[in-house]
Amino acid sequence: MSIKPILPGARIGVLGSGQLGRMLALSARKLGYGVAVYSPEANSPASAVADIDVVGDYLDLPRIHEFAKQVEVVTFEFENVPHDAAKACAEHAAVRPDGHVLHVSQNRLREKSFLKDKGFPTTPFQRVTSLAELEQAVATIGAPGVLKTASFGYDGKGQMKLKTPADATKAWEAMKGVESIYEGFVDFVKEMSVIGARTLDGQVVTFPVFENDHANHILDITFAPAAISSELADEARKIAQGILEKLNVVGLLTVEMFLTRDGRVLVNELAPRTHNSGHLTIDACVTSQFEQQVRAVCGLPLGSTDMTKPAAMANLLGHLWEYGEPDWTAALQDPLVKLHLYGKREARVGRKMGHLTATGDTVELAIERVKKAREALTAKYTAK
Repeated sequence: MSIKPILPGARIGVLGSGQLGRMLALSARKLGYGVAVYSPEANSPASAVADIDVVGDYLDLPRIHEFAKQVEVVTFEFENVPHDAAKACAEHAAVRPDGHVLHVSQNRLREKSFLKDKGFPTTPFQRVTSLAELEQAVATIGAPGVLKTASFGYDGKGQMKLKTPADATKAWEAMKGVESIYEGFVDFVKEMSVIGARTLDGQVVTFPVFENDHANHILDITFAPAAISSELADEARKIAQGILEKLNVVGLLTVEMFLTRDGRVLVNELAPRTHNSGHLTIDACVTSQFEQQVRAVCGLPLGSTDMTKPAAMANLLGHLWEYGEPDWTAALQDPLVKLHLYGKREARVGRKMGHLTATGDTVELAIERVKKAREALTAKYTAK
């Protein structure tokens, strides 16, 4: 494919049409691009803001071919797109990041092996395809540890903790025989992420380090800058830049990391796309992660990732609708709180329905603001 930039007025194709696709489409339209989305889901969050909405299976290759003919570049809102779908798109349009990046990132074994081979710090791991292999892995790496499916895991799904070697049988039964990976336990004090972008000509820019707090394996609160030293922040961003370069990413890459109790930065997982932890960039950075993805995949110069103020983001999950419509007026009493809803029709427990962002003169003030605003959403119900 030519390295000529794809200029505003062109149409961007997005495989996936959830909230990440929605926010990507909104940023693309602001820059003057058209947007086409493809996913198996009708009436999806992104379909409401796209010019073209194609509903189809990712393995319906004739439909994929027709979709790709209508766009000039194809990108992704999630990485678990079948390789054949990406390959079909590449016959008609630039695909960024390319199929190799997807191939590595959509399988934990390939991902961890890539990181290890390229010298990036990870926890010890071993491939597991049987109970005997799991028992051998536990004997080698030790317990506690975590057994994960090699593919299609997110938000804590497809994972089993092993506290002792005696837990191996139960853990392996839970995997139902699928290829898995056993990872050594990480004694971490913080979970962090770095989102970076890379262009066709090799320009790399990273966002500030985000610090992430989870609840029930789902991201709950993110804030930036992370509460770490400048030296550790530089190290984390340097690791992310190195992975972008070694993996030859054109587009965005999120690197999830642990800060261990003894002060080491370890890479946990990769996602070649925008990320939940980066939502605060919409309101707190000169360039949002979504605009940056558009710039990167279209070959435009990357935007500044400087923060205008410290910020915090709180996820809004479906349980907040348990008593009725959340009290949006109460949450927005603070003029420094911003509301983002994803247009999902049905609220379910654990489902990401939207998020709140708050800024402040300090990170602590931003966190306090966003938590108070989220609590206000249900205060009139729970006070009864």
